[in-house]
Amino acid sequence: MQIKVENVTKKIGQAMVLNQINMELESGTIYGLKGKNGSGKTMLMRMVCGLILPTHGRIMIDGKILGKDFSFPPNAGALIETPGFLGGYSGFDNLKMLTDIQQKVDDTAIAEALRKVGLDPEEKKKYKKYSLGMKQKLGIAAAIVEDPELIVLDEPTNALDEGSVERLRKILLEFKEKGALILLSSHDTEELKYLSDVIFYMENGCLKEIKETVS
Repeated sequence: MQIKVENVTKKIGQAMVLNQINMELESGTIYGLKGKNGSGKTMLMRMVCGLILPTHGRIMIDGKILGKDFSFPPNAGALIETPGFLGGYSGFDNLKMLTDIQQKVDDTAIAEALRKVGLDPEEKKKYKKYSLGMKQKLGIAAAIVEDPELIVLDEPTNALDEGSVERLRKILLEFKEKGALILLSSHDTEELKYLSDVIFYMENGCLKEIKETVS
């Protein structure tokens, strides 16, 4: 998979949220997004997922224009901001309903995704009674359950303990080895440096710097 972000600008009212963003992303690579709140990271991630269209410019995925040739990237998983699930259902049942839409995976794959993030697929506790950490883990499980080629994660380590962060690292590195393209943001600079092959630094809606990290 190849993603090209070409001269992407996003204005909301008179506010310039993204300003002339250009970047190229390739499969088998982990890209980090670093910047303060309001720098445009989350908006850019939403745009790569097809959730918001640019005011100007375009995003190309394997030569096709996102929002024109297709509405959403094919075979993608994402966790952007707070995960949203149905409070009256268990984690397994929430993922079951989600995966029933495309019917790509079976119950075994759902259970495996839950185990990977440290959740028990047999747990009957309803989502509304989950801790913040459990909610975050379920959001990550939802992003990876269908074995996506594109993974977009906005602050995925929020509310995770040290062991869960280590599990997440392992998951992302495994997906990278399988050839996935991963885009993630984090306030934790060291975490980004550990995982990322390339880090994009953003400020006030602009791409300020690109840095290749040394693994």
